[in-house]
Amino acid sequence: MAYRDLREFLEVLEAEKQLIRIKDEVMPEPDLSAIGRSAPNMESAPAVLVEKINGYKNSVVLNVHGSWQNHALMLNLPKDTPVKDQFFKLKELWDQYPVKPVWTDKKDAPVKEVVVEADINLFDVLSLFRINDFDAGFYLSKALIVTRNPNNPDSYDEQNCGMYRIQVKGKDKVAIQPMPFHDIAVHLKNAEEKNERLPVAICLGNDPVLSFMASTPIAYVQSEYDFAGALKGEPIELTKAETSSLDIPARSEIVLEGYIEPRIREIEGPFGEFPGSYSGSRLQPIIKITKITHRKNPIFENLYIGMPWTEVDYLVALNTSIPLYEQLKRDFPEVEAVNAMYTHGIGAIVSTKSRFGGYGKAVAMRLLSTPHGMSYTKIVIIVDEFVDPFDLKQVMWALTTRVRPDKDVFKIPYAPGMPLDPSSEPAGMHTKLVIDATTPVAPDAGRDCELLGMPADVKKWSEILRDLVKEGGNK
Repeated sequence: MAYRDLREFLEVLEAEKQLIRIKDEVMPEPDLSAIGRSAPNMESAPAVLVEKINGYKNSVVLNVHGSWQNHALMLNLPKDTPVKDQFFKLKELWDQYPVKPVWTDKKDAPVKEVVVEADINLFDVLSLFRINDFDAGFYLSKALIVTRNPNNPDSYDEQNCGMYRIQVKGKDKVAIQPMPFHDIAVHLKNAEEKNERLPVAICLGNDPVLSFMASTPIAYVQSEYDFAGALKGEPIELTKAETSSLDIPARSEIVLEGYIEPRIREIEGPFGEFPGSYSGSRLQPIIKITKITHRKNPIFENLYIGMPWTEVDYLVALNTSIPLYEQLKRDFPEVEAVNAMYTHGIGAIVSTKSRFGGYGKAVAMRLLSTPHGMSYTKIVIIVDEFVDPFDLKQVMWALTTRVRPDKDVFKIPYAPGMPLDPSSEPAGMHTKLVIDATTPVAPDAGRDCELLGMPADVKKWSEILRDLVKEGGNK
């Protein structure tokens, strides 16, 4: 690949005219969030590196994943590669899983250039700012968070690298939101059953492929690091954390190490979330930060989240689509492509051939029973294989010419849903909507229902069998 970490990827973006540098000093608020909102609205939607922030020592980069051009460059493709071609290239790379990482000695890991173990103060290292006006405080919205299963702490495959929102609660304390269907929630539950602390590493400023995988819904025992290696075509460099056995990216900009306190909760939120609205406040777990390691002059990378489309929508577009495609394709080989780019898969469009009557509805129900579809997807549209699900003009043609509302639209009430979707009521429950916009296919069998007759000599053999039972079963 053309890059090994965030810094080298920024060089790639700059060479491709997909990076803007702001050298004049800006205010952390409202300037940084305004920059994060503005960049995705530009035609090329470049990344923005802000070199000087009033009151802070370190630079900030925004919108690293925030365009299809940047997304293509992340996959080592020409920046003008169409979205559908990126989908199938990603599928090709996906099938190279696993590519195992390599471990770098701590003394050689760039993220260990500076070690802070006394007087921890997040404000000395992170150029913090509110992402949206009514957020409860400063948030880390683009962190790769590493945990292990305390019931099987030596299992590399059960190590989770996920992206969860983090609220700064103090100079050495943060809150985290682990949803019940997240892998980290399994680890935390196991730790709290033992009343044990759960070690955590919060990794900031990562190789863009690592951020991509941290926000991808893969299986519990699949490794984000192994998938990232497959996407890059070479192993990811890892090293060991300072305070635990966790494996962390050797080339991250900043790593915050600590632990989740068992059975302790504090109010977290509200926060401007990916559906384009504020979430409420909830009691959430607390992480105590005990050590910080970082590169010299670290770059703080954060994610602006707002009314779609912003960087988060590009980040979780195809990495939501591909796992759903893989799971559907395994059971329904007729499936051609899955577009789950809308609001992290709350809306999904599937193109498929139809093997028999009602096939599109069966595909939709299978999608809604996948781990991500069950907890996120609310609206499913099924279209024919010749309809490009990434082309909304074609999808609208299918909706307007193939759908009979009395036969092709149905609802599933009281189903699981995404609590952060403001339309879920109560939070975490949805009525699912399925629209089958495929061309009708006739059933394999007709409606004939002639009754079957009795075979000859049934009466005779019934008497013989009864006699055999009386005689002990021999004749």
